Amino acid sequence: MMVSCCGLITSQKEPVPLKSVEVELEVKDHVATVVSTLNYHNQEDKPLEAVFVFPLPGDAAVCHFSATVGQTEIVAEVKEKQEAREEYDDALSSGQQAFLLEESEQSPDVFSLSVGSLPPGESASIRLEYVTELAVQADEGLRFLLPAVLNPRYQPQGSVGSEGSNVQVTSVPASLVPYTLSFSARVSSPRPVSKVESSSPLDPLQYLNTEQTQATVKLAAGHKFDRDVELLIYYKDAHQPSAVVEAGQASSQPGSLMGDSVVMLSLYPEFPQAVMSSVASSGEFVFLLDRSGSMHGERIKNARDTLLLLLKSLPLGCYFNIYSFGSSFEHIFPKSEDYNQKTMEEALKKVEEMEANLGGTEILEPLKHIYRQPSIPSQPRQLFVFTDGEVGNTKEVINLVKQNSASHRCFSFGIGEGASSALINGLAKEGGGHAQFITGADRMQPKVMQSLRFALQPSVVDVSVKWDLPSGVSVTALSPPIAAVFQGQRSLVYAQFTGQSSEASEGCVTVAYSLAGHPSQTQLHFSLKPAEDSGLTVHRLAARTVIRSLEMQVREPGGQEDAGGKKKVVDLSVQSGVSSVFTAFIAVNKSNSEAIQGPLLRRAIPTPRMRACKVFMVPYSMRMPVMSCDMAQLPQMSPMMGPAFGQKTCKKKRQRAGGMPELPQMSPMMDEDDMRESCRPKQPPRDPLLQLVSLQKASGCWCLDPHLAAALGKTSEEVEKPKPASVKQDVWATILALIWLHGFKMDAQEEWELLAMKAVSWLRAQTASLVTECVEAGNALLGCNVQKDAVGL
Repeated sequence: MMVSCCGLITSQKEPVPLKSVEVELEVKDHVATVVSTLNYHNQEDKPLEAVFVFPLPGDAAVCHFSATVGQTEIVAEVKEKQEAREEYDDALSSGQQAFLLEESEQSPDVFSLSVGSLPPGESASIRLEYVTELAVQADEGLRFLLPAVLNPRYQPQGSVGSEGSNVQVTSVPASLVPYTLSFSARVSSPRPVSKVESSSPLDPLQYLNTEQTQATVKLAAGHKFDRDVELLIYYKDAHQPSAVVEAGQASSQPGSLMGDSVVMLSLYPEFPQAVMSSVASSGEFVFLLDRSGSMHGERIKNARDTLLLLLKSLPLGCYFNIYSFGSSFEHIFPKSEDYNQKTMEEALKKVEEMEANLGGTEILEPLKHIYRQPSIPSQPRQLFVFTDGEVGNTKEVINLVKQNSASHRCFSFGIGEGASSALINGLAKEGGGHAQFITGADRMQPKVMQSLRFALQPSVVDVSVKWDLPSGVSVTALSPPIAAVFQGQRSLVYAQFTGQSSEASEGCVTVAYSLAGHPSQTQLHFSLKPAEDSGLTVHRLAARTVIRSLEMQVREPGGQEDAGGKKKVVDLSVQSGVSSVFTAFIAVNKSNSEAIQGPLLRRAIPTPRMRACKVFMVPYSMRMPVMSCDMAQLPQMSPMMGPAFGQKTCKKKRQRAGGMPELPQMSPMMDEDDMRESCRPKQPPRDPLLQLVSLQKASGCWCLDPHLAAALGKTSEEVEKPKPASVKQDVWATILALIWLHGFKMDAQEEWELLAMKAVSWLRAQTASLVTECVEAGNALLGCNVQKDAVGL
């Protein structure tokens, strides 16, 4: 069932109407405004409707949508979704051009754009604008991601898709994406821009002033939009708290969100070093690993290596369990077990056997099972979720985490291109944890170990925000209460200021919290005078924050949809011009209303697909690419595949019972394992660091044996001979391991730092003698020059 591919055509030999995408990015400090222009051209001899389903960052506030046809520009309005859909259908039926942009009801990071009634030979240019906050990375870089890849979203069995929608979302091999991308960015900040990095080739950074606070950068020419474009922006002195006050819109009602001034606070709490150096020795650590087919190859191997590091770094005295999921789920222990040598070895043995062979991506059921387990007294639950984020029921999953947020913290990891930012960020935000994304050549281990350090930090509790403003000015909090505060991690707070003060022009905000029993606070004084030329970026981000909070309340699982809450969302969405799940952007060109000649054709625009093996073009509904493996091993095509894309639809109104096109889905019956077996490479030899780490005991020590000698690159005799006579073997072995880590693996210190701290604690408990002599002898043996105090002894 392979389809040959040549040129800009779909699998039905039909032209693809999307020709190019132009993206302009403007970054001001840590907020980005993105303007995308999509250029369409109908090369067919019949009128056309083009449908393009594409990803956006999950926390983006879409705030402008317009279309230019010929010399006419039509600016879209935000309207209640059903009203917008009816207006779109009415326009097509009466021969007018219409454009509809709507957010998926299952996931806020997927949008559908319908370009209706494009006459033969006509071109249209669509302009889409959104604003988004930039996430802070472990190395203090600010991360901007332009998602190109919309992976298939797995719909759990029994869940209902978009009924009545007959659009087939299609994917093609990355090399055949039939549209090009041009991308340019302008960066400005009060602090100098030190560098901009990307996984895609960039032209050199151009500074626009001598202070280096403004710069531009472009994607190198010829980039095919076949992968996510990631920018990492670094400022000098990034950890400075700041406040941006933005004036209200003159045309909006005073007292409304858009009519009043709005402030965005960026706070970076710094905790006392004495508190930070202590690591919790309790907790219930639950690891939930995605083993669906899309995790095959390097992804599952990296996940196994990461679990090894995590298990070795856990403190004695805690509890743990490992769940893995696909179409079904498994757990290593029936309930969380006490962490000791026996349980650690049993878990590691099962981790070694884990493959990406559990089918689909049903994350909801294992989460429900975890939350049903009773809490262990004095052992706070910490949940770590690893997934490539390809699920269709994102909002349901996030709601479940939110319902259980009082009983645990959730740390999430998005693996690979196309991981849903809405899912990964939503899990961490509602679970009071931290989100990390692992893309391209990123190593998973440093990011995961940073999150483990956060999980082992004392919990910050009793967070409160107090405002001190001049008389005549009142404040309304727009952000939900701060659920989690981590060392050096930014907290963003939005608030609305109503009224004016005749005298003072300065305000003060204090964020107070309790950390390990110590009351602490972060304070910031700021000017109430609005920043110049900031547009309405902060207002739109604040509106999006309020809209997302209201949406969560309106759609509580199991409850009826709250009509009053829905009306609040629609009103704020229309007032602010920011999209929501209950509204859509609609633009109608009323100047052209000639009856359409001939049937209206519908075309689906293909999105890129990223896979490890060579792929051929296949219908998207098939879930996965056909690989260049032995054809005799391929399973029979499912009779439930559905038609290929490029279907013709008639001019009459379409039934829109379920709304927007279905997200690309996977059949729960599909199993990729057989197809992959012949593609799987032989296991390479284990990394020396992981080899050494795998030998550490749960207590933190190492044993003096041939395996340790081999990991250190020595023979047993070479390792045993220099040991001082009165020193125990495991003390000597542990000191050697620490010297090797400090001498040869400082570049990966964040990966082994916690397990080394555990080893040092174990050594101190032994009250070992002759430590100085051991370190000197170990240095001589291994050819290092590691100081005793550097090791922590």
